[in-house]
Amino acid sequence: MKSKIIAITTILISNIAWSAEPVKPIQPANDINLALMELGKKLYFDPRLSKSGFISCNSCHNLSMGGTDNLPTSIGHAWHKGPINAPTVLNSSFNIAQFWDGRAKDLKEQAGGPIANPGEMASTHELAINVISSIPGYVSEFKLVFDNGNINTENITSAIAEFEKTLVTPGSRFDQWLLGDKNAISEKELAGYQLFKNSGCVGCHNGEALGGTSFQKMGLIKKYQTSNPAIGRAAVSNNDSEEYFFKVPTLRNIELTYPYFHDGAVDSLEKAVNVMGEIQLGREFSQEQTEQIVAFLKTLTGEQPSFDLPQLPPSVPSTPKPEPYK
Repeated sequence: MKSKIIAITTILISNIAWSAEPVKPIQPANDINLALMELGKKLYFDPRLSKSGFISCNSCHNLSMGGTDNLPTSIGHAWHKGPINAPTVLNSSFNIAQFWDGRAKDLKEQAGGPIANPGEMASTHELAINVISSIPGYVSEFKLVFDNGNINTENITSAIAEFEKTLVTPGSRFDQWLLGDKNAISEKELAGYQLFKNSGCVGCHNGEALGGTSFQKMGLIKKYQTSNPAIGRAAVSNNDSEEYFFKVPTLRNIELTYPYFHDGAVDSLEKAVNVMGEIQLGREFSQEQTEQIVAFLKTLTGEQPSFDLPQLPPSVPSTPKPEPYK
């Protein structure tokens, strides 16, 4: 009984300790509709949602590459080069909105965008529905998952969003430190976190995802030099005062999601830290300070999603082999 009380007390103390920090540990996904999620997993990996039959959600948000494609800007239909860097899908359920400019209010609305975008999947919702409706395995599964059994945009995007809600990455070394394991990170990494806090980085990069919960101007102190045409929130709101305001990206798994920024122009964490220090904070980090912050950022890599790849339903029902000639 005494050991149980000590264990509970230790948990309570560690919870009080991390609750005072601006960064919170990621919790495993919960309240998931498993049948809906399994259907969404199939659709996420299915290239038949695209016009060419070659591009899936996973093409630009590759779950073996940190939930992105590690390209400055993504390649879509007919080798079209996209206008902006693909944000990671990992931990995207924590975002205030989706896309860099926040034009989709949630994961469900975001899931429908690329399907009909001529530079991405280049299909139409009508065509995608017709294709999925022609696949007997999907027809059966939609009947099992949805009361109405309808194969429509509403149900397709709901399923994909439910799968994406599971793509969280708990268990990082930094989260272990937050939860009380003081040996989980090194002195250098801890110094980097303290510098990260004291420099003001946590003003935008805080909470579970260390970002994703606000829109901020890229180039607050000094203009960010880029040839990328994206203008951020102003493209959605038509408000000039929101020009170059972008959704603050998550720093979770940041060492995996290079290149950085909305234009994908920076390929190293060291340079990204220095650029942000200069244009957002108005300060210049020493080499040692940069190395400390980068060391801290690398502790934010969590457990990557792990699951068996789905067996996609065949496009046509399998036919029995003919009886041998007798």
